[in-house]
Amino acid sequence: MLTLCAALAGAAARGADFLPAPPAGPAAVQILAEGGRLQGRLEQGVAVFRGVPFAAPPVGVAGRWRPPRPIKPWEGLRSAEAFAPACPQSGVSMPGEAPPPTSEDCLYLNIWSPAAPPAVGPLPVLVWIHGGGYANGWTGMPLYSGERLARRGIVVVTLAYRLGALGFLAHAELSRETPSGTSGNYGLLDQVAALRWVQRNIQAFGGDPRTVTVAGQSAGAMSVSWLMAMPSARGLFHRAIAQSGGVFEPLALAPGYRHAQAEREGQVLLEQLGAGSVDELRRRPAADLLVAAAGPLSHPVVDGHVVPRSPGAAYRLGQVADVPLLLGSNADEARALLDTRGLTSARFEADLAQAFGPLPAPLLAAYPHDGDAQAVAARLALERDLRFGWDMWAWAHLQAEHGREPVYYYQFGRQVPFPGQGARAGWGASHFAELWYMLDQLDQETWDWQAEDRRLSDAMAGAWVRFVKTGNPNGGGLPHWPAYRGGASRLMRLDSLPHVGEVPNPAALEVFDRVYEALRRSSGED
Repeated sequence: MLTLCAALAGAAARGADFLPAPPAGPAAVQILAEGGRLQGRLEQGVAVFRGVPFAAPPVGVAGRWRPPRPIKPWEGLRSAEAFAPACPQSGVSMPGEAPPPTSEDCLYLNIWSPAAPPAVGPLPVLVWIHGGGYANGWTGMPLYSGERLARRGIVVVTLAYRLGALGFLAHAELSRETPSGTSGNYGLLDQVAALRWVQRNIQAFGGDPRTVTVAGQSAGAMSVSWLMAMPSARGLFHRAIAQSGGVFEPLALAPGYRHAQAEREGQVLLEQLGAGSVDELRRRPAADLLVAAAGPLSHPVVDGHVVPRSPGAAYRLGQVADVPLLLGSNADEARALLDTRGLTSARFEADLAQAFGPLPAPLLAAYPHDGDAQAVAARLALERDLRFGWDMWAWAHLQAEHGREPVYYYQFGRQVPFPGQGARAGWGASHFAELWYMLDQLDQETWDWQAEDRRLSDAMAGAWVRFVKTGNPNGGGLPHWPAYRGGASRLMRLDSLPHVGEVPNPAALEVFDRVYEALRRSSGED
């Protein structure tokens, strides 16, 4: 093999050729990228580089609550053979996972690239953004390994971003430090910095910077919706995949997404910690912030600068990245997130009001709950649609109505054979469930997989990879998947026997739509 460095003339047209590094053994490979020389590993025909820095450590007074800064070059050979720690967090992004190692020095990415030079130029690139409610998640989670998809002829990148209050704190003092007069959204800026790094460097790893797909699940998919509305992310990706996450509800439902309210919530954090200033808080251990920071500090905000307006408003004004989209959600999203034990018909409305505040009567009527069993089913269905189903349906409609590029819409319905005991018992087609299939990772688990599971996983991984390559998932083991056109259009039902079918529960989704549209109009939102 030949060495490929970003500085070598003509190398970009060929893709990556990795140089074995004899001093470290036959499985080592080296490459020159921004900052210096990296040593990764050759694993089953895939060159893997873990813990590659894309920004300087966001630590201390110089880095905490500031935009990501360029990395400093290093001398000699830097090991890229182990995952970097996760960004500071408490808990886990998925029930059943072990807590990851953490460090505030966490802005690293990982790359999987086929080691053999591609026959025709550089390869399409998939950039994966993990979920976890903007508060948890780790690129080192085994499920996120890109090796299986890379073997199908793409380059896979997984990126980290700052989480919780460290990633999204807004405060008036921070706003006064910036020319734009805004603050927050540091986690989103990290994602943009990683995408820019990909544009500058991915050719050295065999990837094509002109064919980048940004993808994510849950908060990762929500991040994709923000990135599509961000001017600073324009041109950094050319297709998008969003799995069970988007931000399209009226901002009136989430006042903390508005910058002024986010700044007030930031001040509450300072008071909780007894800090007299943001600079004082910059000197506190990250663990202090994890103890005190509540949910309102763990999400992006519409600040008029980094995020000029919400994704929904940006769509309606024609101000989003118009790229091919693949998106959808799961049939039983809420089973992984909601404990329905003890739920009765008599307590149905009170429990909802406690969780979300009073809900409009038309919404309650759309989910009949006369008996206890019906109340459990209704609660799961409403939670699914409120948190995921309506967002993905609305996103598909917005792209079909306002975009020129196609949108491919799915619902995952396969009842996954999760173990009968433990954190994932009874999940079915829950939140997270599609990940094992589209990432081609069934072999990571010793669950009771059936032939239908393996066929579905192969078909889904193939469809996702074809979309990364061409912007169209069609071909392989799925029936023809038509682009969604809105109205009475149909979606792909990813189940034991994948088929094109009707959108599930459309009447209830339309009720959500009418309620939200009335709220937007009454609040004067774009």
